[in-house]
Amino acid sequence: MSEQSTEASTSTATEHGAKGSLAVLVLGCIGVVYGDIGTSPLYAMRESIRTASANGLMRHEVLGIVSLLLWTLTLIVTVKYVVLVMRADNHGEGGTLSLVALIQQSLSTRPTWLIGIGMVGISLFFGDAMITPAMSVLSAVEGMVLVAPGFESFVVPVTLTIILVLFFVQRFGTAVVSVLFGPIMLVWFFTIGILGLRHIGDDWAIFAAVNPYHGILFLIENGRSSLVVMGSVFLAVTGGEALYADMGHFGRRPIRIAWGALVFPSLTLCYLGQGALVLAHPDAADNPFFRLAPDWLLLPLVILATCATVIASQAVISGAFSMVKQAVRMGLLPRMEILHTSESQVGQIYLPKVNTILAAGVVFLVLQFQSSSNLASAYGIAVTGDMVITSILATVLFRRVWGWSPLLTNVVIGPLLAIEVMFLIANATKIIDGGYVPILIASGLCLMMWTWLRGSAHVLSQARRDAVSIDTLMMTVQKSKRLKEVSGTAVFLTADPEVAPAALLHNLKHNQVLHAQNLIVGVNMANTPYVEEEDRVEVTPINERFTRINLVFGYMEETNVPKALALARRMGVKYDIMSTSFFLNRRSFKPGRKQGLPVWQEKIFLSMTRSAADATSFYRLPVNRVIELGQQMVI
Repeated sequence: MSEQSTEASTSTATEHGAKGSLAVLVLGCIGVVYGDIGTSPLYAMRESIRTASANGLMRHEVLGIVSLLLWTLTLIVTVKYVVLVMRADNHGEGGTLSLVALIQQSLSTRPTWLIGIGMVGISLFFGDAMITPAMSVLSAVEGMVLVAPGFESFVVPVTLTIILVLFFVQRFGTAVVSVLFGPIMLVWFFTIGILGLRHIGDDWAIFAAVNPYHGILFLIENGRSSLVVMGSVFLAVTGGEALYADMGHFGRRPIRIAWGALVFPSLTLCYLGQGALVLAHPDAADNPFFRLAPDWLLLPLVILATCATVIASQAVISGAFSMVKQAVRMGLLPRMEILHTSESQVGQIYLPKVNTILAAGVVFLVLQFQSSSNLASAYGIAVTGDMVITSILATVLFRRVWGWSPLLTNVVIGPLLAIEVMFLIANATKIIDGGYVPILIASGLCLMMWTWLRGSAHVLSQARRDAVSIDTLMMTVQKSKRLKEVSGTAVFLTADPEVAPAALLHNLKHNQVLHAQNLIVGVNMANTPYVEEEDRVEVTPINERFTRINLVFGYMEETNVPKALALARRMGVKYDIMSTSFFLNRRSFKPGRKQGLPVWQEKIFLSMTRSAADATSFYRLPVNRVIELGQQMVI
């Protein structure tokens, strides 16, 4: 991929999402992109030391752990995401689905393996979206135990209260308070950096941890037992995938500037400070982050940490909404109700069903694990799996799309992928202790997407088998003498504009009327996030009464059919919206006995179809101009 094309993609990102001055965008991404990884110091060092100190903790082991933390940040976040993967943008957008779409653009088909990898990546991200609020808010509230030792019994109730309020306010949108995210996280990063810098002088030997030799030595000396520690070390980079996933909102340059100028230095100083504190005062290992603060600052730090974790949770919840929206647009999930909570910010959306599922999952995790230390066992495996998938997709992209040689690809990506696989194996050792949670969540979502794909393909196949071609219908209409012509325009939405829509056939059969103008409209999704207006509409006249129109939307866009049809007027299609009726085909399904899906999968698919959102609101149709005609189909 040339630098010229890279810059072109960046300009597109600015046009669609990343609007504003560079300083505003940098501040915005500090509040959204870095919320999750920014709160990792609350527990990453603590859990790494805890898992390594079963038989006592030596000085060189502390140096080894800090070295592993720093170099994990450097290799995974800086080298992989900031330097490499962020160059792979799809018209400014990033994330797993963008990588899938980029690869698909270079292929003539939609291979099953590619869709499968994409589904696993989406599912793992959703599991992470459940665990992050529980883990981060618990970690912050637990700091109150140091302020008031008797507070321990209130940690879970307070955490649940914060989480429930957080999910409750999603329906109202976060546009008003989101302006505070950047400034609060800016204060957070300056605070943790200064606190770390303040304690580095506790033991200047901590600077030896900058040398990767100490991290490698720790792994060699501890052998297979170091895998458990590596699983905890990985907590330092949870949230790193947000750099790529949120690139479309802020642009590549602001995210890179924020990382290099503030986030990475602050995290580095904080981990060095925690390491120096533990070297000088081993008893501080129980909670090295909060013990960085002097007594007078402890309560304000707990409050600031709680605010930071709420912001981190909000970011991952918004990311889950966006991810599910993309999955729906790409046909991986049924239609869902998508509400816009801001008139000025297109990305501010709310999905009621997703919000309910996330809230229930987070509450369950808090009640089940009770503490952040217990929950740490479940944290990490979803993120490592998502990162491994990103590396695999990036490898395919570099080879197939960018034309890298096998040698260059292996030299650049090979070591990073090997490190991530090692982290994945390390987190797999925690499956029994809680790692099964994200696996179960991801497996359930994968099963739903697979079922929806299979069921939708089967329904389409059944519909085509009984379908009537447009040419055959035209001949029938011309010969019929029973049809009564009525004025106005009829719009028939269809998944396959090459065949006669079922709603049109039912209207002709039962109502025996034919409108003066009939538009057969197909709605298609592109493998790009946005589609320019000149590419949105394709008009193909059939005869004086019928016109075929293909509408194309990007997977990040709203499927606003009336707005897209307005573009067709520029291409000669004349109609008055006030005399236009939209005809929809509402299918009801009956289980089949001899063919189709397995019985268990058929039941899941039928349940998903019944829960699908109303097509009228999904396609933004005027509710007073929609006519639905029923059809029963055996699957």
